Amino acid sequence: MGASMNLLEAFRDRLAGGLDPPTASPEMEGLPIGTSLAAVLVPVLTASAEPRLVFTRRTDTLSRHAGEISFPGGLADPDEDLPSTALREAEEELGLLPTDVELVGALPPIHTRVTGILIAPYVGLLHADPRFTPNAAEIADVLEFPVAKLEAGGTEREFEHDGRTFRTFVYDMGGEVIWGATAWILRSFLEVVAAPDGGRDG
Repeated sequence: MGASMNLLEAFRDRLAGGLDPPTASPEMEGLPIGTSLAAVLVPVLTASAEPRLVFTRRTDTLSRHAGEISFPGGLADPDEDLPSTALREAEEELGLLPTDVELVGALPPIHTRVTGILIAPYVGLLHADPRFTPNAAEIADVLEFPVAKLEAGGTEREFEHDGRTFRTFVYDMGGEVIWGATAWILRSFLEVVAAPDGGRDG
């Protein structure tokens, strides 16, 4: 038990050392006029010795990103700070209480040029495995993957979707394919995890 706790503490410290503060918001300077702000939560389950990431599979009936694997999140409400957006959306989509999440920091934002949305990812630790209650109108399934398997399962390659071909990271987890903005966020997270000092200089 003690060894497992030490490993998890080291994992948490490595994350915190490589992330921006959990209150961080992205800079809008230089982005196209009309860019919308969104936030996602990158939920990390730490109740066992092997940390796992939580993803959602969106329902096939949604107007945007139907059927895709993503992190819980969505567009910010007016005058809402982005960490609050990430927590609110995670509660709406998964029934995850904000009080059950320890926000440890922010990853670099991702700008989706096709949709004109700037996505701010926030990493949150869940120290007890929650009982997810997915919103059936939005979420078809909740997926969990060990961080170690995600580290081994990604490649950067050409990917085709809806008749368009583009270069992205792709993580094939036994037929569950993570790609696009979610894969770029995941890649950024895994780079922090892999860095001995959390990826920060000094």
